[in-house]
Amino acid sequence: MGRRGSSRNDSGVSGCVVVDKPAGMTSHDVVDVIRKKLGTRKVGHAGTLDPDATGVLVLGIGKGTKLLQFVTGVDKTYDGEIVFGSATSTLDASGEVTGTFEMSLTPEQVRAGAERFVGDILQIPPMVSSVKVGGKRLHELAREGIEIERDPRPVTVRRFDTEPTDDPLVYRASIDCSSGTYIRTLAADLGAALGGGAHLRALRRTAVGSFGLDRADDLDQLKVGPVSELLRDMPLLEVDEVVAAQVANGRSLGPSAGSGQVAIGHQGEVIAVYEARDGQLRAVKVLNAE
Repeated sequence: MGRRGSSRNDSGVSGCVVVDKPAGMTSHDVVDVIRKKLGTRKVGHAGTLDPDATGVLVLGIGKGTKLLQFVTGVDKTYDGEIVFGSATSTLDASGEVTGTFEMSLTPEQVRAGAERFVGDILQIPPMVSSVKVGGKRLHELAREGIEIERDPRPVTVRRFDTEPTDDPLVYRASIDCSSGTYIRTLAADLGAALGGGAHLRALRRTAVGSFGLDRADDLDQLKVGPVSELLRDMPLLEVDEVVAAQVANGRSLGPSAGSGQVAIGHQGEVIAVYEARDGQLRAVKVLNAE
């Protein structure tokens, strides 16, 4: 007897979906909606967005779920607002105010302060993050009222632009950064660096790698792109039938003088991801492998 929810009831669809996530939904909520719309349990996302945040959320469907690991680590772009003069328990507008500060700032001071965070920096993950410590996620501990020491983590901020608004204590911010960067932490750290405190609000992710808002759909107007679209930021090597058979068995290809990862394609379909190691192209992920 087959198990309930077996693959016999699965639509078998595979591909790439990009959503403009609305506020008030978790990333897992979006996954659940897409599962129902497409009739498949095989849906995953490449990088969580907070419930209050909006913007680009990249998802893999079917075979596409096997490629999400190659999207998760790409650079991200965010827009948001930094509110100076008040710090919160969550470092964003959803938390309780934990401190207020008299601050008088000029655009030049804010701009110079933000520049200090551009480059390779260390960040302490917020207690509301999904980082695991001792087998438990930080946000689970935070809900229990527990705060623990967290080790700083290296991230890279490539751009941190600020612009004043009509409110002298609110600045718009636009940030290009590596995967794993906490924008709420950047906002709070900038507030502290300028002699007070700050928190983040109205966060919007405008790009995940080359996936921008122009590719993102509303949940009621989904477009399923090909699986290969998930690797659009990776070089593509098209191979013939003989080499494709070798790739299907995970065999190394070579010699290779290059470096980094490459998508292997055959007859218009991505069949694997390889990377250059020790002068050979070696398999990282073969899509027909279990």
